[in-house]
Amino acid sequence: MEDSAQTDGAQVPVMLVVTTDPVTRTILAEEFHRRYGVDYEVVVCDHYDHAETVLQELARLGRGVVLIAGCYGPADRQGLGFLGRTYATHPAAKRVVVVIWGDFASAATVFQAVGQGHADLVVVRPERPRDEEFHGAITDALDDWYLAHGVGFEAVRLIGRQQDRRTHTLRDMFGRNHIPVGFYAVESAATERLVAGLNLQGAELPIVVLQFTSPPTVLTNPSDLQIADAFGLTGAPPVNKVFDVAIVGAGPSGLAAAVYASSEGLSTLVVEQQAVGGQAGTSSLIRNYPGFSSGVSGAHLAYRSFKQAWSFGTEYLFMRQVTGLKTEEHVHSVRLSDGTHIRARSVIVATGVDYRLLPVPELEALVGRGVFYGAAVAEAPAMTGERVVVVGGGNSAGQAALHLARYARQVDLLVRGPSLAASMSHYLIDQLTATPNVTIRYRSEVVGARVVDGCLAALTVARAEPAAGLPEPSEQEIEAVGLFVLIGSTPRTSWLPPDVARDGAGFVLTGSLTPQRSAAPAPEPSPSPAPSPSPGPAPSSLETTMPGVYAVGDVRSGSIKRVATAVGDGAAVVAHLHTYLASHPIPQPADVPAH
Repeated sequence: MEDSAQTDGAQVPVMLVVTTDPVTRTILAEEFHRRYGVDYEVVVCDHYDHAETVLQELARLGRGVVLIAGCYGPADRQGLGFLGRTYATHPAAKRVVVVIWGDFASAATVFQAVGQGHADLVVVRPERPRDEEFHGAITDALDDWYLAHGVGFEAVRLIGRQQDRRTHTLRDMFGRNHIPVGFYAVESAATERLVAGLNLQGAELPIVVLQFTSPPTVLTNPSDLQIADAFGLTGAPPVNKVFDVAIVGAGPSGLAAAVYASSEGLSTLVVEQQAVGGQAGTSSLIRNYPGFSSGVSGAHLAYRSFKQAWSFGTEYLFMRQVTGLKTEEHVHSVRLSDGTHIRARSVIVATGVDYRLLPVPELEALVGRGVFYGAAVAEAPAMTGERVVVVGGGNSAGQAALHLARYARQVDLLVRGPSLAASMSHYLIDQLTATPNVTIRYRSEVVGARVVDGCLAALTVARAEPAAGLPEPSEQEIEAVGLFVLIGSTPRTSWLPPDVARDGAGFVLTGSLTPQRSAAPAPEPSPSPAPSPSPGPAPSSLETTMPGVYAVGDVRSGSIKRVATAVGDGAAVVAHLHTYLASHPIPQPADVPAH
């Protein structure tokens, strides 16, 4: 074994490289030592048994392992099996399988292994100096690891109780907004010393300390709006400005609309009540988004879109909820929860959906104390060695179950229906089936919970629907410290006025689905039919029944619940905006209603 570390080894994360192929080992050792040897401890092993022993010792010492690289090529066929076995000791490490250029016969085996979760990404062994494609893939993996684990620089320190709903919400919010946060549980002696140093003994929890201000800003049990104002990124909306477009929601569709609108010269404002990325931002790994062959985390994808729109001039208002919408003289007025208004010539509704709540009353008091709606990425490390339950049959539930399986001893995925085929991508079903510590329970639902010391301890599971020819089983109790609920969708549309038509479930009707374009029954024949009034212009494909108001992404009735299609909506809607804005010029300033 060779190793290198030129900084304090006790604090430096480890990168481990192993292969029995001497040529590949020499090349990888040189590449990793030269590029990463200053910031990481690079460990190179020549046998897989030795590498497993090293990883076990690193786990015993509590050392962080950021990346594990194994080889799969003509001279070494052991790397894939080895990478799959390393989850037991280092579940959070990024797993890289190194292949040899020209070994196309191995492609099917390698990609199958990646699909089954034995490796995170595939890289081709460098065959020349300064192979930036190789190092670009490695550094992207390192970036994802740091984003997920929040190690290093702490822009924010969060002090609170481990099992607390508000603390959980803040941890999740900071992480999804790409803000480096360090969490300090008050149950530890170190945190008690930190609180004493801040002279905050007895202060109301949680405590948020903004480390990047001078001196540090301290907030005790702050509201979302107080946090946003303390960051100084977004102030009150401009009183006298009329934007070309106001986008409500910063999920994939809203961010895509912001990128295209602002890049084409439209003054654009995005309002987001919590975190960029929407539900997609909670996904640990999206593998079917075009252009990311090894997958990309939802938070990473959302943050890149956020920065891209910002660079084009998009303005943002965070931690404010939209509460109303009305139109006067071709100008839309969007009312916010803080009592202020935004004025815009057009509005894009991109508010997405919320996960539906489980109809089990005792679970409500356990949110943040073992029960979580989404949030698998933020809470997964706390589930190490435990048994957890995931409820849901869509892609989000599948991704959550796989991410939790890296840490938890056992993951039970509860699905109401008899199959996942209609609701989940095939690659996720294959990976779930191949993951040994994931059990899929069909026709199952949670009907009760057992609480110990105020936290979730067990769940009661029953059959959701009878299966033909099968006897009804009795209820079963499953010991579980974590319940992650990712079911169905409740659209965030209660703030919209009646002028914006919705379907029976509350999703916004657009284009041909709107009442003006709906097919009507043929009238009874009449000898002298009465003339009917001329209908107004039909809405464009993404326009609602309120002219100048559009809906994109998951909030739109009939939409396909996938990230790529949401982004497509956001990109396509801008063409409709240009047509609408050209035919609805802005009134003169004297005619603009004041608020």
